[in-house]
Amino acid sequence: MEFKDYYTVMGLARDATPDDIKRAYRKLSRQYHPDVSKEKDAEARFKQLGEAYEVLKDPEKRTAYDQLGQHWKEGQDFRPPPGWNAGAEHAGRSAPRDVPGEGGGDYSDFFESLFRQGFSTGGSTRAGASGQGTRFSAAGEDRHAKILIDLEDAYSGVTRTINLRVPEMDDQGHVVPREHQISFSVPKGIRAGQHIRLAGQGASGVGGGSAGDLYLDVEFNPHPLYRVEQRDVYLDLPVAPWEAALGAEVEAPTPTGRVEVTVPPGSAAGRKLRLKGRGLPGSTPGDFYFVLQISMPAADSDTGKTFYEGMATQFASFKPRAKLEGQP
Repeated sequence: MEFKDYYTVMGLARDATPDDIKRAYRKLSRQYHPDVSKEKDAEARFKQLGEAYEVLKDPEKRTAYDQLGQHWKEGQDFRPPPGWNAGAEHAGRSAPRDVPGEGGGDYSDFFESLFRQGFSTGGSTRAGASGQGTRFSAAGEDRHAKILIDLEDAYSGVTRTINLRVPEMDDQGHVVPREHQISFSVPKGIRAGQHIRLAGQGASGVGGGSAGDLYLDVEFNPHPLYRVEQRDVYLDLPVAPWEAALGAEVEAPTPTGRVEVTVPPGSAAGRKLRLKGRGLPGSTPGDFYFVLQISMPAADSDTGKTFYEGMATQFASFKPRAKLEGQP
């Protein structure tokens, strides 16, 4: 997948104002509309234009895209970095279904990888108005922000302070990110994909309406040791060949401290050893699994080579690929 420079698509500078973006879109959409354009690639250009406009006209998407675009150029091989939009507040609405000026939502893989996943939160705006003679009032829009926490935070529950970015318009009509700090509590046992609701921390209401809520959508920071599946936590545990073959007592880390692990004799690579109830906390806590990995010493000395040669002779009848015999 290649990075798309939406400013290049629309022929705009990165400091373009919202009015600049609208004017460019109106001009180019007329030029490349498939019903009127004679250009060979008019349909493809028109779709690219609609996609670019969908991002650049939206202050939230544009701010997030600008943060990402500082490190990428048009045509570079691209994969969204983990947590690329962490801390960016955005309105609680789903990504749009239609390209502006077109009936279908035929988005590129680039757009889908960023904004379908990063911005499809499905919140809502609550509004209301009373009858004649009563002032209109509307509750503020709910907002969302992706946050990254450490796995250990979910085990213990902690209070954290983070910087969030909200897109705002400056005096020159440019969209700029405004940062503000917010403190929140990480409840014990929270899982990736869940959210933390901060009542009244969303967008302000209109006409005396109540403020919306802020939802912090939780993801875990990549961990050098552990991986998480729902409430279960896994650690790949290296063991020596003789420990796997003969059995051993080995020490290993867990998020709550180091433990002694009994490796049964005759263990094979991939075998799972369970610590019941030692996964993520909860009313039904998850389990913790050690997944055995056989770590082979290198034959990088004469003694080591002699040892492996002796093993080859001793276990001459052993056929490690016996299950593959007869397979196409």
